[in-house]
Amino acid sequence: MRRLSGGLLLIAAALAAAPVATVGATFHGTPANVDVSQRHLNESEESIAVNPTNPKNIVIVTNVGHREAGLTAGMFEGVSFDGGRTWSTKLIGNNDNLGDACCDPSLSFDQFGNLFLAYLFEVENTVPIALSTDGGLTFRLVGNIVAPAGGTPTKSSGDNRGLFRFVDQPTIVSGHGEAWVIFNAGGPLFATGAPVSGLGQVGSFFAGEVVPNTNNCTYGDIAIGPVGQVMQVCTLTESGQGGGKLFVNVDPDGLGPANFGSRIFAAETHVGGFDFIPPQPDRSVDAEPGLAWDRTGGPHNGRAYLIYTLEQKNESNNTDIYERYSDDGGATWSSGVRVNDDSTVNSQFLPKISLDPTTGNLAAVWYDARRDLGRGGSGDTDGVANDDVQLWGAFSTNGGVSFGANLQISAGTSNAPDSGNGIDYGDYSGLSYYGGVAHPSWSDNSNSDGKNPDGALHQLDIYTAAVPVT
Repeated sequence: MRRLSGGLLLIAAALAAAPVATVGATFHGTPANVDVSQRHLNESEESIAVNPTNPKNIVIVTNVGHREAGLTAGMFEGVSFDGGRTWSTKLIGNNDNLGDACCDPSLSFDQFGNLFLAYLFEVENTVPIALSTDGGLTFRLVGNIVAPAGGTPTKSSGDNRGLFRFVDQPTIVSGHGEAWVIFNAGGPLFATGAPVSGLGQVGSFFAGEVVPNTNNCTYGDIAIGPVGQVMQVCTLTESGQGGGKLFVNVDPDGLGPANFGSRIFAAETHVGGFDFIPPQPDRSVDAEPGLAWDRTGGPHNGRAYLIYTLEQKNESNNTDIYERYSDDGGATWSSGVRVNDDSTVNSQFLPKISLDPTTGNLAAVWYDARRDLGRGGSGDTDGVANDDVQLWGAFSTNGGVSFGANLQISAGTSNAPDSGNGIDYGDYSGLSYYGGVAHPSWSDNSNSDGKNPDGALHQLDIYTAAVPVT
């Protein structure tokens, strides 16, 4: 790929059959897609993690469609030891040692090779944390986080999660000798962490802390900074379809005695907590903010990054992906940088950001309806505009100041309503970037590789690809 004077990494939108040669890399069209699950019925809401002690070891955990598979189905897991070319798969949390798992998996590898997994139970109103020290082959529970004193309301079983009803949306992150989990606790956000000193050497998670000013603020992320400080971002959902503001809180000493500070405004989104768009008509979308924090020691060490969805005008369905960065620990943020480079008014949504700890470069992926103009062709399955999507991505090598030309990552085109999955593509996608290779994971019913047992435009399978970036 070509590098401009500003350090911007350009990736051609690889749609032609012939290879695209650029300085430093060669792209032979869209990267090879792998149908990981190849499973009857639906999977969605995927989390993916690459093992820094063995980058060929990649793990994916996702929801399964409990409406059709039953409430005891658990979650889907795929494990690869060859860089994502082949996978061993199974269901976990199906009343095994992980209990009655429901959904919302979140994965994180640390520098020692510990793999942390947070998720939700079907019945219990707590957040379990599991640990694997063998690359995802087996897990054991190391924590079961209880909501704040007073408890949270009782939840119902199944895939569909309401807003502020029970423990919800856990996210786990690890690094710098600590592991943190944050989740919605029936209103406010609740966070806790534990020290980590080596492979399998995980201390107890402390009692936890309510994050200040986060009542009715949810659908966020958490990141660890270069000296162990912790930042969380959440979406203040003013209404179902409109409004939407992003706020961050920072714990300046991580596992030290200080708590999270007061919330800091970061961005407007115009995206509500349940904002319905044509490609996601049943589940809807939120702004789905994500964080990355540079701990590389490189030129942008200490820079925090925020990605999110912005609707250009309320209820226009013209949603775009934006990124901002902060060099002062979240106190102030840059202007928004538009990541998707299309000129349409179609929808882009459910973004994910990941920082390569070996380079400090950024990768971003999202679902994208830019090629669905309702006129047929490769981006349109039904003659209706803006209801079919592909997975697209972009990269930045200049500290998030700009992103390069967008790359179509998924080989096929998907339509969520055709899947019958009650939550469409779910609430989030997956991405892990390490050693110059980005590994996205996404829900896809295109059957682009012919391995979906349900055929094209039926149930959603979990796909991945290896996207090398020099």
